[in-house]
Amino acid sequence: MITLSDQGVYLVDGKTLVPADAAPQYDRESARKGTIAWSILKAHNTSGDMQRLRLKFDAMASHDITFVGIIQTAKASGMERFPMPYVLTNCHNTLCAVGGTINEDDHMFGLSAARKYGGIYVPPHIAVIHQYMREMHAGCGKMILGSDSHTRYGALGTMAVGEGGGELVKQLLEDTYDINYPEVVAVYLEGSPQPFVGPQDVALAIIGAVFKSGYVKNKVMEFVGPGVASMTTDYRNGVDVMTTETTCLSSIWRTDEDTRSYLKLHGREEDYRALNPAPVAYYDGCVRVDLSKIRPMIALPFHPSNVYTIDELNENLIDILASVEQAAAQVSGGRAPYTLLDKVHDGRLHVQQGVIAGCAGGNFTNVMQAASALRGNSCGAGEFSLSVYPSSQPVFLALSRNGAVTDLLQSGAIVRSAFCGPCFGAGDTPANNGLSVRHTTRNFPNREGSKPGNAQMSAVALMDARSIAATAANGGVLTSAEALDCWNAAPEYEFDRSVYDHRVYFGFGRPTGEDLVYGPNIKDWPEMSALTDHILLKVCSKIMDDVTTTDELIPSGETSSFRSNPLGLAEFTLSRRDPDYVNRSKAVDRLEKARVRGEDVCALEPELKAVYAAVRAIPGMENVSGFDTELGSVIYAVKPGDGSAREQAASCQRVIGGLANITREYATKRYRSNVMNWGMLPFQLEGEPPFDVGDYLFVPNVRAALDGDLKSVPAYWIHAGKAEPLPLYLADMTPDERAIVKAGCLINFNRNRK
Repeated sequence: MITLSDQGVYLVDGKTLVPADAAPQYDRESARKGTIAWSILKAHNTSGDMQRLRLKFDAMASHDITFVGIIQTAKASGMERFPMPYVLTNCHNTLCAVGGTINEDDHMFGLSAARKYGGIYVPPHIAVIHQYMREMHAGCGKMILGSDSHTRYGALGTMAVGEGGGELVKQLLEDTYDINYPEVVAVYLEGSPQPFVGPQDVALAIIGAVFKSGYVKNKVMEFVGPGVASMTTDYRNGVDVMTTETTCLSSIWRTDEDTRSYLKLHGREEDYRALNPAPVAYYDGCVRVDLSKIRPMIALPFHPSNVYTIDELNENLIDILASVEQAAAQVSGGRAPYTLLDKVHDGRLHVQQGVIAGCAGGNFTNVMQAASALRGNSCGAGEFSLSVYPSSQPVFLALSRNGAVTDLLQSGAIVRSAFCGPCFGAGDTPANNGLSVRHTTRNFPNREGSKPGNAQMSAVALMDARSIAATAANGGVLTSAEALDCWNAAPEYEFDRSVYDHRVYFGFGRPTGEDLVYGPNIKDWPEMSALTDHILLKVCSKIMDDVTTTDELIPSGETSSFRSNPLGLAEFTLSRRDPDYVNRSKAVDRLEKARVRGEDVCALEPELKAVYAAVRAIPGMENVSGFDTELGSVIYAVKPGDGSAREQAASCQRVIGGLANITREYATKRYRSNVMNWGMLPFQLEGEPPFDVGDYLFVPNVRAALDGDLKSVPAYWIHAGKAEPLPLYLADMTPDERAIVKAGCLINFNRNRK
């Protein structure tokens, strides 16, 4: 079904794959320039050096969990206008159901920002962020940057990148996105999907094949091969958006007449051009996918890579579900029991909820197929329920006109407006101990809204809309779409942009300069100090899980209501993983603030006397004191940052005293970028950490280390009254990233440039 090449490959004439070691006749460096990715990156690079890219994007997008902080940061840094189309959608805190007025206050702030700086404002319920960008902005050869990790428009010929807010701030200030040229991996598609196989099935199969090995981590996935033509563009969009879950940097697809038709339908045929690899193109790896062999898939809790075919699961229910129960026990930490085996009756798994939603599931084709499966059927009157969220009002309008909404409603499904909530734990939370099957993007712990700390736990499995509809038609008994014979081609989609014309504020290029509208929850970023020559770190959390998601660093769900209030949101940092972290870090922060005021921290915290005595025993450190050494907290995690791009996963650490992370590796580039943009040091450590929570680490001459090659950063673990060497290092950092960390954060860095 899927094979991974163990070496680079050449793609010849877009059809033939040749292993690199079997093709000495080709020049590898010349052939690297034959990828679609190369041509797009070259067109957007301003450095003149293709190995050190400095990219400027064509457009940007943010939603209402991220745009307030981005605009506040850019404003504090001197922004006067939006220099490119910047779309502000309101698809996450859409319901305004938690926290009083504060969600709608954020929306009004966004509208006022679009007016003041010349932006595009999409009101609540109108469209989810990525569907709007597909319909109105993505086009062949473009690049788009978004403050959401699922910013992926490769199926429309756009290289899109999801990043933390700091990277969008840089674009707003007309700076660049700086990265080394990424490796490019071919995703070679052949054959065609079976009628009962949907885009989520294809995506989950690929994620399952590449995630654990890191095969495409921080690389570009380039979709090529004859199988691309077997999918409509709407179908391709559903596969493409899920590439985020592979941890790739971006994605791009070859384009064809179906791409042209999609853009023409949306009134933008001029944004089409054919994108294909050169006659000889070199790829650093290859994921070869036989689409005809993919079967309906399921990703069991608690990661999109925990994949099985539905048939495989049904044949091995007891063993597989028992393994998930073991994982659940680890996730809950004994605070909330979660069981699956009790949901098996007569050899079949019974689920409690189905959801088809968002940028992955709410596409026109997916909802049409679900409606086809449910036409004349019933979801039943038991515990199972089904909710369907079309991804935009134009999609909803088309589904209403062709009768699909009628079919869904008559089956007992609930049809709602465009909303991202089920993807991040702010909508359709199942009952305690429930299992939800969803065509959404993620199934990380607590993504469905449960709170193990309050003894509430449920879980999500990811499936395609087709199998979810088959399950609904079977009253909630887990059922593969292959069991039904109703998968005819969806009717033609008719895009009607009148909804946008009547409700979206189109202000790009027309800044009014009017005042921003602030609600009481919208707060400025607190002041952050510049990095001192030496730093003392207190270990405030140590997480030894294989992977730590951004949802664990800062939970999603109802906490999103506080994302315009840096200190208010920070109270939730690690709350579902290490509830005592916040108090530990705030105690360190109080000492640092006292130091800045000129107070003697050793007098305030007696244990520091012994710590500094050990520090002064280090050769050359005899004169170090608590008055001139910055004090901060540090988190150790084996592999943090899988998941969301939201910068709050780092900023929440910073505003309550965080000064560094120490990891074995970073799960994603975007989380590491967030750490640096908020002035924290992204340390790494090989092997097991010797220190524990409550220990101190001393890093001398850290500013000087940032000017070096970063391969070795001398540090010390203060233990048993002695300073023991600790071999830290930093992966490559750009000159600006080094300067940002020295300045204390991106805001300080930009202020210093004025």
